[in-house]
Amino acid sequence: MEAAGATPSTTVAHGPTPDSSMPPAAPCDLVTVPARQGLEAVDILRRAAAAPGVGPVLHDGACDTLGFLVPPGTADGWDVPGSACTQTAGRGAVPPVRGSGWLLPPEGTEPVTDPAVLREALGEAARLIEAADNCR
Repeated sequence: MEAAGATPSTTVAHGPTPDSSMPPAAPCDLVTVPARQGLEAVDILRRAAAAPGVGPVLHDGACDTLGFLVPPGTADGWDVPGSACTQTAGRGAVPPVRGSGWLLPPEGTEPVTDPAVLREALGEAARLIEAADNCR
């Protein structure tokens, strides 16, 4: 029996399930943005009927960021303010630390997000956030 106030052992040992931590099959780069902007962008991408779908998205709760998987080579020309794009160098995109996991897992999504479509969605998300913040 656990002491009163102790964290249950199931909570302490909890981590991503094997299904939720599997990397995508193909190499990719990772675009990282603040969670607020990223969540807006996910909504924009999912509502756009004519645009390609959104690929897997990582959530890093500790850093409050979202990471969009994009095709390899995207990092070479990525220049969107407020975001970063890093090469995964074939390591995949397994959630690296406790508190990270898939917002949109690889199964059931596009293999990666189109960088041009993501760039537009991030720009629209930034404008929506700025407009909302200016209304306060």
